Amino acid sequence: MKKELRLKTSDDIKRIGESGRIIAEIFKAINKISLPDISTLELNDFIENIIHKSKARPSFKTVPDYSHATCISVNNEVVHGIPSKDKIIKKGDIVKIDIGVVKSGYFSDGCWTFAAEYISGEAENLINTAHEALELGIEAACPGGKLQDIGFSIEPFVESRGYSIVRDFAGHGVGFAVHEPPPVPHYSVKKINTRLVEGMVLAIEPILNENSPDVRYLDNGWTAVTEDGKLSAQFEHTVAVTKHGPVVLTELV
Repeated sequence: MKKELRLKTSDDIKRIGESGRIIAEIFKAINKISLPDISTLELNDFIENIIHKSKARPSFKTVPDYSHATCISVNNEVVHGIPSKDKIIKKGDIVKIDIGVVKSGYFSDGCWTFAAEYISGEAENLINTAHEALELGIEAACPGGKLQDIGFSIEPFVESRGYSIVRDFAGHGVGFAVHEPPPVPHYSVKKINTRLVEGMVLAIEPILNENSPDVRYLDNGWTAVTEDGKLSAQFEHTVAVTKHGPVVLTELV
């Protein structure tokens, strides 16, 4: 049965923001630690501990057949990297950390790409462009506009920098569950007539590849990697559409 879009009240948005602030605090905490030489499972456990101390739960554990608090994708891994004790972060890696939190029944979602100490200029440019792309997508999430405005604001900018937008994955509604309608494409689509209205809460999460947008899937059934082995970067915020414009609920402060 097709799920229907459920708008959020101002109180709902406030409570989603309480969940989202936990994600923001986690990203601040990660900025203070050294990533090289730790495993992605250790990093996952560090994050899960913060979530539990915040009297919340990892929302990704509500996804069928997934047992971790995070997805941690390194270098050419596009999304859904599974934390592992055997995957050790090295100097020069770029590390995408995707986190979902549920607190008092309200869900938030966020992703940040971190540099494991010194990275190449090419990797730094990709990360910076991915962050700018997210900011452009957020700016387009204004009431009265269309959902497609988000993708139209992102894709031309990304391509002007020589990168590509991954089309296999989209953003989504969030707040009452991990994934809700509507899907939020980050590329230019003309046939979406869904209006952006007050009360929508969206996970906006463009994924940029260094070269081709094509991906392939690993045998674990979860992880997507770039087809050509090049780097991939992503940023994500949970964003409320309000009468005053977009409000980021997972903001780093």
